[in-house]
Amino acid sequence: MPNSQTSSASLTGSLIRERRLALGLRQGDVAQAAGISASYLNLIEHNRRRVGTEVLARLAGVLGTDSAILAEGAGGVLIDDLRAAAATTPGVQPELDRIEDFAGRFPGWAAVLAAQHHRAAQLERAVGALNDRLTHDPHLSASLHEVLSALASVRSTAAILADTDDIDPEWRARFHRNLHQDSERLATGAEALVAYLDGPETAVDAGLAAPQEEVESWLSARGWQLSELARQEGMDLLMAEVGGLASAAARSLGASFLRQAEADFRLLPDAALRHALEAGEDDPCLLAQRHGLPVLAVMRRLALLPGSQAGLVICDASGTLLFRKPVDGFALPRFGAACPLWPLFAALTRPMLPVLALVEPAGRSLRKFRTLSICEARLPQGFAGPVLREAAMLILPEEVYRAADPGHGAVLAIGSSCRICPRARCPARREPSVMAEAAV
Repeated sequence: MPNSQTSSASLTGSLIRERRLALGLRQGDVAQAAGISASYLNLIEHNRRRVGTEVLARLAGVLGTDSAILAEGAGGVLIDDLRAAAATTPGVQPELDRIEDFAGRFPGWAAVLAAQHHRAAQLERAVGALNDRLTHDPHLSASLHEVLSALASVRSTAAILADTDDIDPEWRARFHRNLHQDSERLATGAEALVAYLDGPETAVDAGLAAPQEEVESWLSARGWQLSELARQEGMDLLMAEVGGLASAAARSLGASFLRQAEADFRLLPDAALRHALEAGEDDPCLLAQRHGLPVLAVMRRLALLPGSQAGLVICDASGTLLFRKPVDGFALPRFGAACPLWPLFAALTRPMLPVLALVEPAGRSLRKFRTLSICEARLPQGFAGPVLREAAMLILPEEVYRAADPGHGAVLAIGSSCRICPRARCPARREPSVMAEAAV
């Protein structure tokens, strides 16, 4: 703690001096404006005197900045953003031990760098979302078909009018009428398509999203928690919310999800789960054995516990994603096939055998995650019926859930979709990437 205070005080004096020099102000003029002696300011700038809150506020006013910036540098948030930006460039070793000095001396450039980091991350997510839509979205396919159909009709009618000189006036008027109607249809279809691409929220609100996406959007808006289940009338309140979803299919999926969530909650309430986690009992298999629950039910509870930072993906035997709770830094596709290297799919081939892995998704964040995957099989019609398999992958940020250690240092490089994954030499690549390729 003393070292931290000394560092902060030392940085304050340096920041005052750097700010004054950047503004081209003389030491004596700043001291006079702040109501202190020039000798006192000189001692402050050379870190030989501590500066009180009142004097610091007057100096900040003269220097046209915030006293908090002079007292604490650029602030913890900006420092964290700069560290995150530094971690996104493999092979480059920035001077992290001088990051506070950089942010304090050049707060403007530091803010620009942090903003560019956030902008790049935002664009990366946008590319992923648009890739999913352009590749697999059935609603986008239907919209494109409508535009192309209207365009073909306009072209055909225009060709008849241009190439035929002796058209009966009545038929010519009819062709003109058709041309006008098809042009209107083309314009309307194009506007709807642009609106759909520009705004995923608008698409959901308009009922253009897939039913599963509607349910997940509703859960995301709630922060992925269903705390109402602890109240007697909570289930009725949640069902009423689900009843407001746009499509009948989404309402049906949402109701099924809530019934399953309620059953999981009754068997393992929030209080019991939190007590177990506080005691260090965070292994889903051990929790399932203790409470007599399926492992997938415990994983759902861990992901939906209020405040949980864990992500969750569930798929069936075909590999179709049935549920997706994302976690920052781990991109989950909205449609189509996901990365075949996900431990989730390895678990499908090994029912009831756990798969524990340390993974690093492709992207700028370079964050690592511990994944716990397992597959459960059901026989709803007995031996004579089909075997139904569901696999789940719990996604745990490494820096938060260090207890889930796979016991080795091997890191599995994974992605979201081949089309936007920059890992050029991935052995599981199915198609070229549209992103700039980089060596792994």
